[in-house]
Amino acid sequence: GDSKMNTTAMSPLTVTPLSFIPDLKNATLVPFNETACENWKEIHHLVFHVANTCFAVGLVIPTTLNFHMIFLRGLLTIGCALFIIWATLYRCALDIMIWNSVFLVVNLLHFIYLVYKRRPIKIEKELSSLYKRMFEPLHVPPELFQRLTGQFCNIQSLKTGQAYAAEDKTSVDDRLSILLMKVSYRGHFLHNIYPCAFIDSPEFRSTQMNRGEKFQVTIIADDNCKFLCWSRERLTYFLESEPFLYEIFKYLIGKDITNKLYSLNDPTLNDKASKKIDRQPSLCSQLSVMQMRNSMASSSDSEDGLQMFLRGTSSASSL
Repeated sequence: GDSKMNTTAMSPLTVTPLSFIPDLKNATLVPFNETACENWKEIHHLVFHVANTCFAVGLVIPTTLNFHMIFLRGLLTIGCALFIIWATLYRCALDIMIWNSVFLVVNLLHFIYLVYKRRPIKIEKELSSLYKRMFEPLHVPPELFQRLTGQFCNIQSLKTGQAYAAEDKTSVDDRLSILLMKVSYRGHFLHNIYPCAFIDSPEFRSTQMNRGEKFQVTIIADDNCKFLCWSRERLTYFLESEPFLYEIFKYLIGKDITNKLYSLNDPTLNDKASKKIDRQPSLCSQLSVMQMRNSMASSSDSEDGLQMFLRGTSSASSL
């Protein structure tokens, strides 16, 4: 009787459920490769596969394609949107939906920015021929040309016979312009300035060396015309912040000065002024080009030659 009572009294303390006792003796290790892919899950919805297809196509677009970044961001945006639809309607996975929402916003912002940069730039009708003739061949982007002509310059007009600059009176420090004008020196015809050419490129180059000079030529409009005029100080400040455009201007101004020098002795002139040059050779048409060439040949820089061309020398005046 005592033994039965002891067993019953101790039973609550000694008896434990078998499910909590690990069977270490009969435990066997199962290889991983036999259980990892034993039961494949069902294939995901078609939306999931279309989203991944968008990602794949976007990543294999060649970088040589002109709009490859726009296509890439657009396909990534579509893929993220499809992932959100799949995670919300067919998977009910909140974390997948949140992450793809973040990716969607990032790619969408990039896509909008790239499309905005590629928008067609509308250049004013009066400036379109100037851009196509002078700046587009040098690969100046339309938006950079628009910035150049949109803030620091204005379009002005001259009537027939109206002077743009007067010899020994007009300062060369104020402006730089692009124009059809007639240029004379002490009453002698020098050369014409044709459309899409600088009016005062030699003076602009001279101003970089010496301030406070006056025009050494008189520039008179031969016909009603318009010209694009920059404020020189603001243009210089802008070009300092745009190294590419600064080099473009150096090239264009240098080329324009060279064309003006060669036009002084151009034998193909066929207007009335050229007949005057034949009968009465002008000072600059005979001597200034020679002096400029000799000065440029004897010096590593063209500043002295340019100053000689602008000012004229006493010996040239006596001749």
